[in-house]
Amino acid sequence: MTVHLTAAEFVRRFLKLESSAGILLILAAVLAILADNSPLTEWYEYLLDVPIAVSIGDLAIAKPLLLWVNDGLMAVFFLLVGLEIKRELIDGNLSSMSQISLPAIGALGGMAIPALIYIWFNMGYAPGMNGWAIPAATDIAFALGLLSLLGNRVPLSLKIFLTALAIIDDLGAIIIIALFYTANLSTTSLILATCAIAILFILNRLRVTHIAAYMIVGVFLWIFVLKSGIHATLAGVVIAMAIPLRAKNEEGDSPLEVLEHLLHPWVAYLILPVFAFANAGVPLLGLDPAIFLHPVSLGIAAGLFIGKQIGVFGLSWLAIVTGFARLPDNTTWLKLYGVSLLTGIGFTMSLFIGSLAFETGPDLSTELRVGVIVGSLLSAVCGYIVLAMSGEVTEEKGA
Repeated sequence: MTVHLTAAEFVRRFLKLESSAGILLILAAVLAILADNSPLTEWYEYLLDVPIAVSIGDLAIAKPLLLWVNDGLMAVFFLLVGLEIKRELIDGNLSSMSQISLPAIGALGGMAIPALIYIWFNMGYAPGMNGWAIPAATDIAFALGLLSLLGNRVPLSLKIFLTALAIIDDLGAIIIIALFYTANLSTTSLILATCAIAILFILNRLRVTHIAAYMIVGVFLWIFVLKSGIHATLAGVVIAMAIPLRAKNEEGDSPLEVLEHLLHPWVAYLILPVFAFANAGVPLLGLDPAIFLHPVSLGIAAGLFIGKQIGVFGLSWLAIVTGFARLPDNTTWLKLYGVSLLTGIGFTMSLFIGSLAFETGPDLSTELRVGVIVGSLLSAVCGYIVLAMSGEVTEEKGA
């Protein structure tokens, strides 16, 4: 099995997968909203609250189903994200300054400006301030899925730009989670996690190519990180960094590319839709219209819809006109603006960060979901319209 792809081939295959996966993600979210606004609402809430416990001797992990999804399945999602980041930094679209400059600048603006807008809306509401990072996230599956539906109206270079920007955005989210959304730490668990990390990187230095070896150690690392107070999903990123990219297995393939190839459909078609179904439910029946004007709802929606387009397009425009970066091949300012709008689709990543931000304090889950859905929907509709009106691409340079 050969899995090594050029950047253009990878993006084309990725978009083919994401187009159907994005539609499935939308259906999962709609199904969750319908379930939470029908006679099935009690069953929906009961399902998410079902307790599941795993114990080995004195070691026990007991969580409701919702947290198994958010802590367990999303660790696999972050494992895939880590694999993509490592490959892109070493051999891909982020491996040189000329390639990384524009998406990095756009991602920086797309994280900073939405966060500042959110803070501005919540300056007088202390319980909401911890959610400042919620609108800084971009849902790569949703954004690329919608982009793929536009066909040849979007040049390949701009699809690569959005992919690279979303990957850098995910890296930023990982750093934010590690630094700002960490609970009380357990010294014993941290020591055990450090030992597991050391074993992973010893395996890497020994050029071990059997993925199973990394996964066995990785399961223990996930448990130790879960018990340490650091969010368990970060274990997936650490495991990814240890998987070899340049070493070859018996078939002559890179273990990292093999694992990425295997995980991608599982994440796209199962893990993200399950996460969306578990987290997107919001009771709309009898919902007080004032909730749309709540500081948290407004901050998230404005951050995603207004902040993302200003941050991504504004800083990208500044970098291009000053000569620090260049406009992607075969594209126009209008197309770049349309893609900047699509980065405001936060959805799964925004919901995930929100679940961490509001774990304690007053229940702001409804405000979180309303803000994410409104901001993401506005960004998706407006971005699609702008790109649909921007005209077809008649020539692909460098494809």
